[in-house]
Amino acid sequence: MKKKLLALVLAGAMALSLSACGLKEADTPAKDDTKQEEADNGADKADTADAGKDDADKADADKADADKADSEAAGDPEVTLVYAEVNPLDSIVGQMATKFKEEVESRSGGSVKIDIQASGVLGSENDVLDTMLGGGDTIQMSRISAFALTSYGGEKSKLLSIPYTFVNREHFWNFATSDLAKEFLQEPSEKGTGIRGLFYGEEGFRHFFSAKELKSMDDLKGMKIRVSNDPIMNGMVEGLGASPTVVDFGELYSALQSGMVDAAEQPIANYKSNAFPEVANNMILDGHTLGAVQVVITDAAWDKLTDNQKKAIEEAGDVASKYCREISENAENEVLEQLKADGCNIVEVDDIKPWQEACKKVIEENTKDQADLYQKLLDFAK
Repeated sequence: MKKKLLALVLAGAMALSLSACGLKEADTPAKDDTKQEEADNGADKADTADAGKDDADKADADKADADKADSEAAGDPEVTLVYAEVNPLDSIVGQMATKFKEEVESRSGGSVKIDIQASGVLGSENDVLDTMLGGGDTIQMSRISAFALTSYGGEKSKLLSIPYTFVNREHFWNFATSDLAKEFLQEPSEKGTGIRGLFYGEEGFRHFFSAKELKSMDDLKGMKIRVSNDPIMNGMVEGLGASPTVVDFGELYSALQSGMVDAAEQPIANYKSNAFPEVANNMILDGHTLGAVQVVITDAAWDKLTDNQKKAIEEAGDVASKYCREISENAENEVLEQLKADGCNIVEVDDIKPWQEACKKVIEENTKDQADLYQKLLDFAK
């Protein structure tokens, strides 16, 4: 009996021991699971470290660029370049000027400052060019319409303002980013006129607007249309049966308001920025020329810059030109919708051929002496 009782006690003890061992095994993580958890934690830490490293690398790269600019400019003299712009800063070319200023000052390490004088406070484009070339050194840079350079050694640039040359924006930018465009930019300096082109921009296609209703090309006949003192513009207006009337851009608002002129022409964005709809609320979208522009600097100012400063200006010009290309079409479309919403009478042109035919004489007369070059310009549309 004692032996049987002892056997029962030993059996119970063994069962309890086995049960306890089973509970212990259930509470302890498996060896493989532990390794996986450690791997996951390690991966998370690695991802966090990589992200932190990327941010640190970017910050280091930005700092390196800034330090490089500061280092290169360390020995450069400080210079301020006055930049004339006839339009307000909220116009397409005004925004391009602001972008250029920001890039120049950053890339030069602050050694070059750009002082933008906008809204025509320094005069019309021709007034500005006369001042730049007069030797007074009060204006060193300006944004100039291509046609304004005709009288200042820009015979090649004259071709950019021939009516109906550019079929669309892409056509113009194909040219503006080409090697041929560089020849156009350098022509005035090579001729010794005292200015050089830096980079291109554009302010959209130019259209006629008037205080009187405009339904078709025929409505322009007999009108006094404001022009700058430019032979191509004069010839185009005469071809349309109107009377070209020279008025400074700064006086155009009052000239339209008083009836001194009946109409004028501008890109859409400039038309709105200069408040012309207040006195001439009718626009016909004939798109006779694309507002091709150049930013120019006097040779005297350029020659005083160090190599680092020249490099900064050239690089900034590339950035500003690309920026202009990015914003121009969208900005123009937005303004056009705003004008329509504000009640401006906007008329589309369904058939441009009669307009082109009316301008045939001025086109032929102003391209015959550079026929091959003009054909190259036309070929950029392909």
